Amino acid sequence: MLNTKLKNASFIPLVLILLSACGGQELEPTRSKGPADLILTNGKIFVADEAFSIVDTLVVNNGLIVATGDSSLSEQFDADEEVDLGGKLVIPGFNDSHTHIRGQPQRYIELGEVTSIEEIQQLITAKIEEIGEGEWITGYGWSEDELDDGRRPLRPDLDAVAPNNPVILTRAGGHSAVTNSLALQLSEITLDTPQPAGGVIEVGEDGQLNGVIRERQNMVGRLVPDSTYGEIIASLEVNLNALLAKGITSITDASKTVDDYEMFEDLYQNNKLALPRSTLQFQWYDAAAINALNARVGEGSDFLKPGAIKVFADGGFTGPAAYTLEPYVDQGEYRGYLNMPEGVLINHLNQIHDAGYQMGIHAIGDAAIVLVVNTLADALERNPRDNHRHYLNHFSMRPPELTMELMAEHEIHITQQPNFTYTLEGRYAENLDGWRLQHNNPLRGPMDHGITVAISSDILPIGPLVGIYAAVTRKGMTGTIYGADEAITMEEAIRAYTALGAYLNFEEDKKGTLEEGKFADMVMLSEDLLSLDPERIMDVEVEKTWIGGSLVYESAAP
Repeated sequence: MLNTKLKNASFIPLVLILLSACGGQELEPTRSKGPADLILTNGKIFVADEAFSIVDTLVVNNGLIVATGDSSLSEQFDADEEVDLGGKLVIPGFNDSHTHIRGQPQRYIELGEVTSIEEIQQLITAKIEEIGEGEWITGYGWSEDELDDGRRPLRPDLDAVAPNNPVILTRAGGHSAVTNSLALQLSEITLDTPQPAGGVIEVGEDGQLNGVIRERQNMVGRLVPDSTYGEIIASLEVNLNALLAKGITSITDASKTVDDYEMFEDLYQNNKLALPRSTLQFQWYDAAAINALNARVGEGSDFLKPGAIKVFADGGFTGPAAYTLEPYVDQGEYRGYLNMPEGVLINHLNQIHDAGYQMGIHAIGDAAIVLVVNTLADALERNPRDNHRHYLNHFSMRPPELTMELMAEHEIHITQQPNFTYTLEGRYAENLDGWRLQHNNPLRGPMDHGITVAISSDILPIGPLVGIYAAVTRKGMTGTIYGADEAITMEEAIRAYTALGAYLNFEEDKKGTLEEGKFADMVMLSEDLLSLDPERIMDVEVEKTWIGGSLVYESAAP
């Protein structure tokens, strides 16, 4: 007891000395700072959660977001790097839930930026000089709506510069192509060729083939020689890497084969460039091969995984061939086509549902949407599946109210392309009228019915800001507003292009928002979309892109 008293007595003067040195204030215990790889601070960070939360600071460690909040977080973590955002807006990386990214062979020409038929001809001439006469030439991306000529390129335009090279050039959207005379000759397509089921071989006003084939252009494309593995995988890596400059950190490629998946595996194991996270959909051509792949890879990895099964119900508007309830404008009784006979399509959907797979179903026309939704509703009532997450790709025409009620009841979702309202304005205006023209690519309507609606690009164009612009303004290329009542808010548009795409792929717990515990996939923009004049949306630039907290793209602009 004596020793204890002595010890306590000797401690009292020491405490008094320390308190005196500290001005009479009590000492706070020393706190160790948490580890962090990266801190973003002094910004406007849009979390994209259901509450549309905004924070000032975000902390990353080991690829994951570990904290969000105010600037005091900077004092709580010992970070390898701290980035002062200077008030800039940061949002989750864009998740393009319906796109198509491919490698291209040497014979390919890119037509997405052409502005005239003469420019197309110049590209063909240059390609012939590069690869020689007699070789096939392919290309993708032209659109009559963006050509100064105000019309499509036709067979005589291609013949004029490529009499000795077979040529097939696919329109943006992929639902039609133009070919030259040599390509038609090699394909044995003449005026006497029967019209293909679900497609059209066009005849011009002069009674001759004009070179355009709708939906069934593979009648010609099947003759194009296979590309080499090396040239395809090399260009695929470049094309995937290019998405990072657009702020796209995740994609769902909506039409691939098992062989394509194996190429992606090769690429992701040996890539030299940074790549976005990829989910690949397969068409149900070889069920045994799909089952074997899924058994081998399971849920895949954080960067590559199998996705839903892709089904084509009908055509598109670039043909046009979308399957509609009412006829197209000034085209008699023509209502487009189903991609397969109705009974075959119904059996196809039921087979895939019963096999336990999720489906992403291409349905553009209102008649196709009604048929698909009715079939899915029947399948789900006959064979219920919790959390199936079947969804429709496109949903371009707004169907009857009953159809949307069925979708909400059975939790059938959508990935929508509002950018179509902008880039395909001419196709809609030419083929639709009245209420159905105004309500093309509906957003507010299905959302208000309780349907989950993600936003994606379908590469028309691939830049997310075009889709966001059209989603909030409902404007076409001419500035015309189509169905202002279908517009959504900027916050809703960003969330649809990020969080809801992740939801469609069962990845809402991993990515899509900037919440704690999720991948630090983020984009810093040049301007604040949340307060910007909507007319300036497409002028906004991606300044930085991070995947898993690693900087994978930085613009050259100061």
